[in-house]
Amino acid sequence: MPNAVRGNGFPDLENDSPGLYYDSHFGLRAAKISPGELYASKRNILIVTVLGSCVSACLMDPVARIGGMNHFMLPDRAGSQSLLSEPARYGAHAMEMLINNLLSMGAVRERLVAKVFGAGRVLPGLSDVGARNAQFALEYLDREGIKVSAKDVGGNHARKVYFFVETGRVLVKEIRELHNDTLIDRERAYAVEIEKKAVSSRVELFED
Repeated sequence: MPNAVRGNGFPDLENDSPGLYYDSHFGLRAAKISPGELYASKRNILIVTVLGSCVSACLMDPVARIGGMNHFMLPDRAGSQSLLSEPARYGAHAMEMLINNLLSMGAVRERLVAKVFGAGRVLPGLSDVGARNAQFALEYLDREGIKVSAKDVGGNHARKVYFFVETGRVLVKEIRELHNDTLIDRERAYAVEIEKKAVSSRVELFED
């Protein structure tokens, strides 16, 4: 049974991936994830991401001390954003991948608790996709019977999120001023990528 999984769709089971580093401030090994990725572990590790319009769900089994985080966005599509809508399938995929990875490591579904972050309105030119991301994540977790113990969503600012897997603790740093366009460029590129996939690859991605 692997100690950690990392992926941007279906997981890469290599533990020593390029996203791993040592965080000298917290004195922990850390894994940084980007849009479209997830990381799950049963080790004492820190998972870090920076969120603008995207959402991250941090899920944990507090008894087994197994936890993980994803980082996703719904396609910027008009129309229904219900849990059964086509765009919502991208969020469902991100949530299901994280849950399945945790269960494969020994987590018990009934013990999972969640914390949800992100969904800031930081992408000029797009509709408020952040609000839809947050609504989807919270509705999905409610439907699956997974308790949300904390959330920090919305607003007009970005966030840096630190998730301590062993304890379930989360620290959130608000980023009120972006000193460069890296975050916006990364999320805009991700939005374009998933929009193209929504049009051209829906059968390949979601066929039962």
